[in-house]
Amino acid sequence: MKKIYPLLWKSKVLFLLDQRALPEKKRYLACRTLKDVQKCIQRMIVRGAPALGVAAAFAMVLEARRAFDKLNSQGKGYSFTQLLKYLTLAGSILQQTRPTAVNLAWGIRRMLSKCLKLKGARPDAILSGLEQEALRIYREDVAINRKIGFYGASLIANGSRVLTHCNAGALATAGYGTALGVIRSAYSQGKITHVYTSETRPFLQGSRLTAWELQQEGIPFSIIVDSAAGYFMHQGEISCVIVGADRIAANGDVANKIGTYTLAVLARENNLPFYVAAPFSTIDLSLGCGQEIVVEERAPHEITAFRGKPLAPAGAQAKNPAFDITAGHLITALITEHGLLPAPQNGKLAQFVRQGGGTA
Repeated sequence: MKKIYPLLWKSKVLFLLDQRALPEKKRYLACRTLKDVQKCIQRMIVRGAPALGVAAAFAMVLEARRAFDKLNSQGKGYSFTQLLKYLTLAGSILQQTRPTAVNLAWGIRRMLSKCLKLKGARPDAILSGLEQEALRIYREDVAINRKIGFYGASLIANGSRVLTHCNAGALATAGYGTALGVIRSAYSQGKITHVYTSETRPFLQGSRLTAWELQQEGIPFSIIVDSAAGYFMHQGEISCVIVGADRIAANGDVANKIGTYTLAVLARENNLPFYVAAPFSTIDLSLGCGQEIVVEERAPHEITAFRGKPLAPAGAQAKNPAFDITAGHLITALITEHGLLPAPQNGKLAQFVRQGGGTA
């Protein structure tokens, strides 16, 4: 596959591939502070639950360096208590940037945990330790995605035509993909003949980003409008549906890009498998069901305009939930780096996580 790098860490600076500019331009924006990363997340320069977790980890490294510089400039010298206070507050602020995607909070918690383990170390050792932890999270994500691809490919029959929604590929992770990782793996085995990608209004992650990734790899694909999915299912053009996830509750309910629930219902009506591909870090056992997941409401102008061009009458109102909730009973199988979980409802998910996975 052609390497796609949505995040790069060079010379103590985080470079993010500007996903707003794709597919026309491939440009990177430099982030030197946690606030820079926060703005990039808010503006959808970086997106996708796993990628947000990785970006958060590097943001915490940048914040730790800023905290040390601030303490030194104030003449206070090094104070681990003060450092931890700075990082905890910064992490709390960053976490609110995209509240639905649990990986963002997961990455922050992991970095705070690493910081606590470095208590008593010199400032340079703390910064080095935090940087190495962020790099470890980055490398782990790629390895996890490849495992998801491996397990998921076993579910794909020869000659399959797969439908995917939004972008759960390299651009949404550290560089390989969850749902698109399964597609990559299955295609390399000769199992997939064609991929359908829904355009994914209003941000067009499917037609801009997933299509671009598939084109980079030479995988045959067609873009369809969101509302055409049922037509192609009914016509027998779709063999299965594979999507990613931003948060998964303990009962198997899944929060994912708006439109996912519709696809799950259509798949059930047409007797098609509906698969969700996600790492363990996306599972949130603290929430009992999907109704407890905070669904982010984004700005109305994302619907009424695109790249500054009006798409609706002046003054038109719009509602723009970024995600919806798909009930666990609609999911044929959950694909993780630790194996497959068929029908992840009725308490099966919590047990699956506690035993560290396993493929049924």
